[in-house]
Amino acid sequence: MSKIEQALKAADETKALEIGFGILKRVAELFSTQFPGSKAVVVADENTFGVAGKEVVKILASAGIEMEAPFIFSDPELYAEYKYVEILEDSLKTHNAIPIAVGSGTINDLTKLASHLAGRRYLCVATAASMDGYTAFGASITANGAKQTFSCPAPIACLADIDIIRQAPPEMTASGYADLFAKVTAGADWILADSLRVEPIDKQAWDIVQNGLHDALFSPKAVSEGDREAIYNLTEGLMLGGFAMQWSKSSRPASGAEHQFSHLWNMEHHTNEGEQISHGFQVAIGTLSITALYEVMLNTPMEDLDIKACCDAWPTAEELDKEATEIFRNTDFPKIGEQETLAKYISKEELAGQLQSLKDNWTEIKEKLSKQLVPYNQVKEYLGMVGAPTDPEDIGVSREYLKQTFIRAQYIRRRFTILDVAVRTNMLDRWLDVLFGEKGLWEIKKKTAAEI
Repeated sequence: MSKIEQALKAADETKALEIGFGILKRVAELFSTQFPGSKAVVVADENTFGVAGKEVVKILASAGIEMEAPFIFSDPELYAEYKYVEILEDSLKTHNAIPIAVGSGTINDLTKLASHLAGRRYLCVATAASMDGYTAFGASITANGAKQTFSCPAPIACLADIDIIRQAPPEMTASGYADLFAKVTAGADWILADSLRVEPIDKQAWDIVQNGLHDALFSPKAVSEGDREAIYNLTEGLMLGGFAMQWSKSSRPASGAEHQFSHLWNMEHHTNEGEQISHGFQVAIGTLSITALYEVMLNTPMEDLDIKACCDAWPTAEELDKEATEIFRNTDFPKIGEQETLAKYISKEELAGQLQSLKDNWTEIKEKLSKQLVPYNQVKEYLGMVGAPTDPEDIGVSREYLKQTFIRAQYIRRRFTILDVAVRTNMLDRWLDVLFGEKGLWEIKKKTAAEI
């Protein structure tokens, strides 16, 4: 049984996934099988309609499938923002046609949530290997200034024609490759959460994402050249990540601290020279950052951890509430820190037990993490080979801003990651000094008197 067949067997929302070469012509049969007798409506933007949407309309018409006029987003600044969900939802409520999302991340997420709100399912035609959300449960949408994951089912069916996908702009493929690489550090975070009895690893979800992941990542040159097999493997890996999230009804299998960096930057409206930064490019820097933090952690003698000192430094719930409120006081999301950090708060007694487990089992935990992770220099080399950013400045993130992101990111999600271990062991400042201090990876030069 293939990896895709195994994933489909585990899925409870997506009934069909077709990945292949020159298979766009099968969209009519796929639609008729999943939505017999239904009317269709193609949803796209002006770019994706030209890439594949227009051809999908022709194929459906030739098959005798009745259609509403295509819904085409014309805003050149289109992104996954809730106002666009409402625009599409309002249109869908004027008829009963089944949406066919033709596009990548933005079109898929907008259609996924709008279809759900309009009370129907949808089909997706992927146009780029740019992210893992095609087959995922939930839509990542910006609302009220914050990036949020809205609960809504994955598409009933998805079609990925590699001959179309490999023609996508190189930066979109690089973005998808970076998003796939993030599964490495996401897996390491889950190992930590499992080892400290915070969140057990779901073997089904783990296997869907992690089996074959390293193999899929180790052809960066072929990916950058648009090699058919390499793009197939990349697309398959991204689809599998979505299936794992669909299975677990959580992004945990594919998202860790590296994604928290991306979410925080979105929430803080960070741009690069006024331009939005793709999710994958944000995650590329997030993955490098968290990989670097893991390497510092693995070089720390955790077996010598002073548990009493950690517990003495641990704030009360009230102190943490005040701290979290203060750190986001002048933002669009002043309450998120209080909400998310309190959701994962533990008492000093619970902390002592957790840290004792970390200390006693460090040799085993370290071995698992070392096996999971890819060395920082190799991650940087591979991301560079596909055209993804490799330095924070590449996406307009200064070293000072990156350092603050390490501190702030763990406040915005209740998910347990290495950032929480750094805080609970009272090691975060020490580890950041290694990364940002003298001769560190991102050394922050002290300003001279003249500069001050």
